[in-house]
Amino acid sequence: MRVMDNLYAFFWTDPTENNSNTYLITGKRNILIDPGHFHLFSHVRGELERLSLSLSDIDLIILTHGHLDHTEAVKAFKDTPSLFAIHRDEWEIIKRGPSYHMGLFGPSEMIPHILLQEGELIVGDKRLQIIHTPGHSPGSICIYWPEKKVLFSGDCIFEQGIGRTDLLGGDGEKLKNSIKRLSEIGAWYVMPGHGDMIIGREEVEENFRQIESFWFPLL
Repeated sequence: MRVMDNLYAFFWTDPTENNSNTYLITGKRNILIDPGHFHLFSHVRGELERLSLSLSDIDLIILTHGHLDHTEAVKAFKDTPSLFAIHRDEWEIIKRGPSYHMGLFGPSEMIPHILLQEGELIVGDKRLQIIHTPGHSPGSICIYWPEKKVLFSGDCIFEQGIGRTDLLGGDGEKLKNSIKRLSEIGAWYVMPGHGDMIIGREEVEENFRQIESFWFPLL
C-alpha cells in the first residue's frame, strides 16, 4: 500500500506463517527494507510488479537485523545489481554460521556490500539516519527518515509491543536504552517489522508511553 509520496508498505498479515513487513522508498535510488523470508517473497515481488518495478530496479536493500524472517529473501536478488547492507555487529554473528546461531540468522553466503554503523546514510536523493538499537539482537538498527519523520523500527518496537530478548544476543537493558533513544527523535510515523504502523505524533508518543509503562518493568 502507498503510505505517502515515495513510501510503500507491504504488510505481512497471514497469521499462519511468520514473516516481516517490507518497506519501499522510491526516488533516484530505490531502497527496500527487510525483504522477508525467501519462500514467502512472492508477496513482495507481486507488490513490486504492481508498481512496475523489477528486482533489478532495487538499488539498495537494508536489513534492520539478521533474523531469517527479515533477511532470507536477499537470495532472490543474487543475479541483480542490487546492493545490500546490514550492521557490522550483525554480520559478525552471521559469519559464525548456524552452528553458533542455531539458524536464527541469515546464511553466511549472503556477503553484504555495505556494513552499517550509526550515522547518516545518503542514498540517491534520500538522507536517512541509521540508529544502532541493540537489544533484540546485537546489531539491530532502526532507520529514521527525517524529511518525512518516518521511523522504520525493525523488531525494536511495535504497536504496543517490543522485540523479544530471549534469542541469541538479546538484552533487555540494552533494548530499554534503545527504545528510550527512539522516543526522543520526534517521529510521526512508525513502520515496524511486524504488525500495524503507527501514524500521528501523539499516537507515536502514546505508544512509547505504553511500552515504557507496561514492558520496561518486565525487561
